[in-house]
Amino acid sequence: MIVFRQFSGNYFSQRQFHIFGLLAFLLIMLASCGSPDTKKEVTDYIDPRIGNVSRFLVPTYPTIHLPNQMLRMVPEKSDYLSDEVTAWPLQVAGHRNRGLFRMKVAVGESADPWKEKMIIDHDLEEVHPWYYSTYLIEDDIRVHFAPGKKSGIYQVDFPEANERKILFRGTGNFDVEQFGDGSFALKEKIIYTPRGIFSETREMGVFVYAKLTDESGEIIDAMDVKAGDRDLAVILPAGAPSTILLKYAVSYIDSDQARFNFEQEVKDVRFEALAQKGKDTWEETIGQIRIEGGTTAQKRTFYTSLYRNYERMVDINEYGRYYSGYDGKVHESDRPFYVDDWIWDTYLAAHPLRTILNPEMENDMLNSYTLMYEQSGWMPTFPQVHGNHMCMNAYHSSAIFLDGYRKGLKDYKIEKAYEGIRKNLVEGTFIPWRQGTPRRPIDDFYHENRYFPSLRPGEEETEPQMDGFEKRQPVAVTLGISYDFWALSELAGELGKSGEEEQFAVRALDYRTLWHPSHRLFMPKDASGEWIDIDPKKDGGPGYRNYYDENNGWTYAWDVQHDIEGLTGLLGGKQAAEERLDQLFREPLGMRKREFYLHGSNSTGMVGQFSMGNEPSFHIPYLYNYFGAPWKTQKRTRFLLDVWFKDNIFGIPGDEDGGGMTAFVVFSSMGIYPVTPGIPVYTITSPVFEKVEIDLHNGNTFTVIADGAGKTNKYIQRAYIDGEEIFSPFITHEQVMSGATLELELSDLPDKEWGTVQ
Repeated sequence: MIVFRQFSGNYFSQRQFHIFGLLAFLLIMLASCGSPDTKKEVTDYIDPRIGNVSRFLVPTYPTIHLPNQMLRMVPEKSDYLSDEVTAWPLQVAGHRNRGLFRMKVAVGESADPWKEKMIIDHDLEEVHPWYYSTYLIEDDIRVHFAPGKKSGIYQVDFPEANERKILFRGTGNFDVEQFGDGSFALKEKIIYTPRGIFSETREMGVFVYAKLTDESGEIIDAMDVKAGDRDLAVILPAGAPSTILLKYAVSYIDSDQARFNFEQEVKDVRFEALAQKGKDTWEETIGQIRIEGGTTAQKRTFYTSLYRNYERMVDINEYGRYYSGYDGKVHESDRPFYVDDWIWDTYLAAHPLRTILNPEMENDMLNSYTLMYEQSGWMPTFPQVHGNHMCMNAYHSSAIFLDGYRKGLKDYKIEKAYEGIRKNLVEGTFIPWRQGTPRRPIDDFYHENRYFPSLRPGEEETEPQMDGFEKRQPVAVTLGISYDFWALSELAGELGKSGEEEQFAVRALDYRTLWHPSHRLFMPKDASGEWIDIDPKKDGGPGYRNYYDENNGWTYAWDVQHDIEGLTGLLGGKQAAEERLDQLFREPLGMRKREFYLHGSNSTGMVGQFSMGNEPSFHIPYLYNYFGAPWKTQKRTRFLLDVWFKDNIFGIPGDEDGGGMTAFVVFSSMGIYPVTPGIPVYTITSPVFEKVEIDLHNGNTFTVIADGAGKTNKYIQRAYIDGEEIFSPFITHEQVMSGATLELELSDLPDKEWGTVQ
């Protein structure tokens, strides 16, 4: 039977129709698979909204800024889901901090314009690192923003209205100075009080110099400026231009420096030019890594993750001078001064990633840490613009110095850095959230007994400096400090301090004091040396902080990156360790989810007892490479990337922490990971992409080739470095920086023997 179908006035037989349809389908597929992605710039894959809705706790933020620069802007909203913008800040001083100099816009007369709602349509927003635009749908106002290094430009497109307003409000201590040329200066203070009963409040000034003009740069003579105690209102009459530009610059030094920054960066610059310059900067920065293969979604996840690694640290050197919150003084220097880092999160992968992508910048960051120690007397752990933020536990700044030093980064006072690391561990307290304060009696106990003591359930706290919410975290503290002593010992050896190398090497094994052979976990002990029998899955209160920190005992069972061989021995050898690691990924919660999240809210992205959404877990799937089962590392890392890191607003499984988590994505997607910061070696997994090229600053290109890499084609069969076959799943930092080519032959079924040679 012949079936006829009508198409453009002609008739085809069924066979002819099928042939035509097949040809059309092939043409469409060729068009969709070839040209669109090849024409894309790498910046087209960056979407700052990925992860803006958290799975449980803190989301990512759509930060608009230049790479590692001081000026940052995040639209202020209650959360991504809200359609109301509260304000647009002129500056965000620190990751997750509330914005400074908050700006609103309004039209029409109002008794209290600060109560006016600014309602958006999410679909009418445009968000890029270099450009932001939104539309206030009830007021017919468009707001645009483009960042510079220490400056920015807002462009506001008003409708025809009787009256238009641009409003500024400070957080308190707000000062305004008006000039006669359409410009004005603002000042407010950052006030910070560290935790602890002996803490002191810190204050520092933040200064803005700004000018309002029309689109062509002409001063608006008719505007009425009204300054209050903590706010400023600029009122534009009906005859004023519809498009208003707010050009401004920020300084932490003084108002004159803010004006100088303004003149250097935005004085005669048009909005479009600043936005284009920002895009070009991001294209050059992110384009350092070129990838082939993978899906569009994987490219979006990868490049957005890479973008997030440039949010911190930030350079606050203002053209030869910088204000330091570590001694309250202004210093002259032509070298960058970097602040805003959370070392507990970033030492694992973000700092090691930078040693590859921009070793000069990482060197300057190590120099900044050293200067902060010289200026304050303590090596910081969470360095903010105002000074060290006492947060989390341990002193992992030790790790970034050892890691950097062994990778050739030595352009700073290394002896002074060593002095600061040593002081933290010998003279400082180990009480969580008290870093940078002197040693206490509970620390004397640690040094004598080599573990942090736990309280028994119901036992009253006797240490007055202990935080009421963060608690003792004794197992996490013991494991973290053991790592830090290892780093101190290794750095002492690098510097020829053999006596201290041996002294502190012993302390690197402190973690063994809390190994419970029956539980096969690290468990708490009281001050008498007796085990405290707890359920390591759920006990310890919010975040398990009475014993661990943010993660339970199953996660901290693997928190010994500095002595994997020793951990393997405790577990009973490689096969037993592999089986125990299998169990981690399969071990059930053992309770209802609602009960689990009552205390385990920081443990997100769960796979069995493994938490993808928290930093101490990052290295765990790579331990199979050390236990003789690399194919399981390949299986697990691909699965974790695919399940927990999507290119949508829910696409981050936990607190991303400004590059802390997304560095795991960048490394794992490329096929390598730094399990032990301080040892200049990367372990290998299955890359997401068929080809990765990194243009190194030394002129070389590091390449990873994995032809045919795909969802199922992920298991390594053979591996080569520069054409020479390797049988061990490791590559050195020296090989990476020499521009080596790592080539991997993949299959859809595992080769269970490859990589078992250590």
